[in-house]
Amino acid sequence: MKTKTQFFLELWLESRTRFTNQLENITTADLTKKLPPSVNSVGFLIRHIGDVELLFAKNVFGAAEVKVVAKTVIDKYDSGEWTDLEGLKQYVNLSFDQLKTIVEKQTVEEWETTITTKEFGTKTKAEAFGRIVSHTAYHAGQLAIINKYGK
Repeated sequence: MKTKTQFFLELWLESRTRFTNQLENITTADLTKKLPPSVNSVGFLIRHIGDVELLFAKNVFGAAEVKVVAKTVIDKYDSGEWTDLEGLKQYVNLSFDQLKTIVEKQTVEEWETTITTKEFGTKTKAEAFGRIVSHTAYHAGQLAIINKYGK
């Protein structure tokens, strides 16, 4: 019988394919695409997904060893600097690995503990995990539309 942690991981891994499947076909030229009036580029969204995954690993799940400067969250706008495709891919691979590692360590009891963040208030870790699943899928949808129709 699978644990709650295994079920949550399967859910997240499947949902995250909406993002990772796109990464295989994105080119360096795609990174600067925007879809007006949106100000966020493909490159910005890739970096943002990584930033938020690292923030979740550290602030929601308590991975104190995670180091993150969530520039997309801090700046709240696209500075145009996210143009290194290989660097962005490495970053989201790192964010995935760090979040996956700490999630795998969660016990049944820990999923029921509450955490409080300024972004979404007080939630159980299980509820908060729903936020990262939906966050990545939401931005993956934006990424697909911008990449398809943006310039």
